[in-house]
Amino acid sequence: MSKLRPAGLGPIVGHVTHDGARVWIRAGDPEDEGANIARSRRTLGVAAICEKGRRFTQGRVHYFRLEREYDRTGTFTFGYETGLGEEAPSARLLADTEYQVRVGTLTVDDPDPDGASIADEALAERIPDAGVWLDDLRALPEEQALATFRSAPDPAAAPGDFSFLLGSCRYPGLLWKVKHADKIFGPMLEEALGREGRPPVRLALMVGDQIYADRMNRKVDFGRADTFEEFQERYLTAFGSRNMRRFLRSLPTYMILDDHEIEDNWHQDRIDTAEGRDIYNLAINAYKSYQWLHGPRNYGKHLFYDFAWAGYPFFVLDTRTQRYLNCSGTLADNHLLGRPSLDPNNEPSQLDALLLCLKREQDARGNVPKFVVSASVFAPNPIDAREGRPGTPEQVVKWKEGSDSWPAFPTTRRALLRSIVLNGIQNVVFLSGDIHVTNVAQLEFSGNAAAAALRACSITSSAFYWPFPFADGEPSGYVHDSKAAGQEDTFDVGGGVKLDYRAWCFTQDDNFCRIDIDRKKHRLVVVPYDDEGKQVEAGGYFGLGAKPLRAELELAPW
Repeated sequence: MSKLRPAGLGPIVGHVTHDGARVWIRAGDPEDEGANIARSRRTLGVAAICEKGRRFTQGRVHYFRLEREYDRTGTFTFGYETGLGEEAPSARLLADTEYQVRVGTLTVDDPDPDGASIADEALAERIPDAGVWLDDLRALPEEQALATFRSAPDPAAAPGDFSFLLGSCRYPGLLWKVKHADKIFGPMLEEALGREGRPPVRLALMVGDQIYADRMNRKVDFGRADTFEEFQERYLTAFGSRNMRRFLRSLPTYMILDDHEIEDNWHQDRIDTAEGRDIYNLAINAYKSYQWLHGPRNYGKHLFYDFAWAGYPFFVLDTRTQRYLNCSGTLADNHLLGRPSLDPNNEPSQLDALLLCLKREQDARGNVPKFVVSASVFAPNPIDAREGRPGTPEQVVKWKEGSDSWPAFPTTRRALLRSIVLNGIQNVVFLSGDIHVTNVAQLEFSGNAAAAALRACSITSSAFYWPFPFADGEPSGYVHDSKAAGQEDTFDVGGGVKLDYRAWCFTQDDNFCRIDIDRKKHRLVVVPYDDEGKQVEAGGYFGLGAKPLRAELELAPW
């Protein structure tokens, strides 16, 4: 007799709205061997939902498909999707309400393993009503079957205070240090649930390098993923580790890739080689299965997306798979968000989508903070790649392209900043990771009164775990004041407008950041916490007193 199995990985709570929630799992079929998916077996997810404190009922149990094309992973979106064998979408969720979900997996024999995919209707005829699995779901171990979350507030309500977590870069660790890579997710979960008088947070953003496909370097074969089994192993190890697995099933988490999901310092021009194409296809297939699938997925097959929470909009950029580094001796034809569209009205690029979203949100919501998630850091720039560094044109191109970040893409940066200035887009907040040194930066426009009135800032949180602080991330390697002698980094936006910034709150300690939106005082409060859950302190060396790190970023009233 068939019975439910626990999820092989997950559950992960992904995109959550005020009336729906997407939950992800991977099947645990015993006949699968790595990337060799048993062709004669199909797997289904079984999921049930109820408000926290109530009982699961048969009417709220649903089937959903776990596709072999996605490495036996899949999602079910409560409130929106129709389960197999059902005629109507599942019931909409209530806003700002705690829910719990139970999930399991079911294996179905496939008599025609090499045939076309079985239609939902045909598959539904082979399986009993989903409600029969309720007792089996209750019996599965919680660590493999139970997810909890709180739905988003009603979007019609005025934006108020709101808190979320930000972080990036989880180096996997080597040998006996593997456990260190998982440590920080314990205190992250405690922070998410609320502690020491601080209210719970509502979501988490993981902004790149959730795995390291290349543990050492893309030019070093040791530890470098170049088969699907190796990419698969990176995800199973990272997302299956004890603390991270608990965290991902307890808080809505939004992810975007950076280079180490593919290969160090990846840019799209590398697919010109056969090896580059092979690596890219393997990496993106794995990324879509394990990260993209449980996100909003609201731009077709593109990896970038947007969403809103509690009245605050987020646009999450794909700064990796569409970046073009022309390598022509000039920076003008480098594009971070894809080549410019030749017909923006009918074929909008990622940059077009971002600019349209920012203008739309300013028109609709006014000065509400608008979050732009960019795995690559918007500010501060590396000292070596700053605007004012003297050098020949050839040297400037080399230095800026070597930054692996926004300095190498002035055309994209200028288009974004000009749109912000021309459309009066207030309170843009960049959220980033990547560089293994956490910091904040207040951006300042000058040139005319309207530009000077704009408020914008950048927050960088990195890394969850990085055991090589001597290798990169040194705070002195980044501009702290773009107007200071020896740090000159003023960017020409055009039309007489300039951009400068001041950066502070630097730390190389392993950390995540808690970001609190304080509407009454029109500010963001940023506090980094270490892998013990303690507020990160600066100083304390050579007899100097340690000082807890905390940043307040001033915004325009909304």
